[in-house]
Amino acid sequence: MATHNPVLSRTAFGSHAATGGETMTLGGTMRKTFALLALVAAGMIYTWFGMPGTGLDASAIYPLAIGSTVVGLGLYFLIMFRPQYAPVAAPIYAAAQGVVLGILTVIFNAKYPGIAIQAGLLTVATLGVMLVAYRTGAIRVTDQLRSIVVSCTAAIFVFYLIAFGMSFFGLQIPFLHEGGVIGIGFSLFVTGLAAFNLLLDFDTIEAGIGTAPEEFEWLAAFGLVVTLIWLYMEMLRLLGKLRR
Repeated sequence: MATHNPVLSRTAFGSHAATGGETMTLGGTMRKTFALLALVAAGMIYTWFGMPGTGLDASAIYPLAIGSTVVGLGLYFLIMFRPQYAPVAAPIYAAAQGVVLGILTVIFNAKYPGIAIQAGLLTVATLGVMLVAYRTGAIRVTDQLRSIVVSCTAAIFVFYLIAFGMSFFGLQIPFLHEGGVIGIGFSLFVTGLAAFNLLLDFDTIEAGIGTAPEEFEWLAAFGLVVTLIWLYMEMLRLLGKLRR
């Protein structure tokens, strides 16, 4: 349920250019990114081992997943409209989404053994490939590319929100969850879209280094983690369809 972050737009960073004090650095952004990813991993591991100490049974898993998703969505919009809250809201978001990813991973891995490792490796590999493509200039982030990616991502985001709302009434969009040519094709498209969002994130973070205030490192880290979470979820969905 994530999309390319409006909070990571060049306008947002440019309008808050540092007028004094420390500025945003690559090292600081990476440290905060790793911290958020560690919280995501902690939530996933805790869920993977059955949430020891909570006494939760299988009947509580679905409400927990919905609750964590809603909390994550609320924090996403909070950070989007109030970036100054990112240092506090981003870690909570990461932990909540870690629980969601943990539940999804357990469900998918129970049905398709080994899929969790495959999705994780593919996510890391995609991150590496897109980073190399960006740094070498193999794929350049032009205004046209940015416009296309952002427009498509916004459309997918709205589509997922509609599907999420329909799920409360027991309704599903067939190709979103089922296999077949259309279902696999849709997942391939969305997975590729998530990968291209990484390029936009890299480009915007680079634009903020040395110009944006130091506290914007949390904002930049949050944006990158959101995209990685989305990419991992799409990898799970795609691999699940391919193994049916």
